[in-house]
Amino acid sequence: MSLEYHLHEFNWADILKTAIHQGYRSHQTNTCGLHVHVNRDAFGETEEEQEDVISRILYFVEQHWNEMVKFSRRTEINLNRWAARFGYEPTPFQVMTKAKGCYGRYYAVNLCNAKTIEFRLFRGTLKLNTLLATLQLVDRICSIAINWEDDDLQALSWSEFVSRIEAPELIQYLKERRLYINEEINDEEDY
Repeated sequence: MSLEYHLHEFNWADILKTAIHQGYRSHQTNTCGLHVHVNRDAFGETEEEQEDVISRILYFVEQHWNEMVKFSRRTEINLNRWAARFGYEPTPFQVMTKAKGCYGRYYAVNLCNAKTIEFRLFRGTLKLNTLLATLQLVDRICSIAINWEDDDLQALSWSEFVSRIEAPELIQYLKERRLYINEEINDEEDY
């Protein structure tokens, strides 16, 4: 399904309401994750093109690990168990090289699947806005990895990344998590 299909055609609201009504707990457990798969063929026609883009995705996640942890709503302990990081390296190529030496699926971005990569770091949710915001974040990360060169990505700060976001659900969620840092904060009290 495309992001547009998730946002406008798939009936997530009813599915989440039904899950809540049936007693599902999702976020209220320690083991439930929200895993987002992205088709590898979205990153290019050849394996080389795909790996180039995937290396930038891995780099982005590592470069902005603290923000990704906060966004994920998981604890470091849960991330280490279910969605560990590969570890920061100075270039996308070096992060990818390191990732290729790691085996198993329990990484923030799982590379074990033949047809997809899997973002595993997000805690489960039954809240519609959180679900949609997560899909929008993954889409934005992938879009940057596809369209930007390594040097541009390496220079990208978190504040510059969020300043380019237009998706309302994602902006709202970033504000809720105190990750949207593009608005002036008025510290003066009204008298």
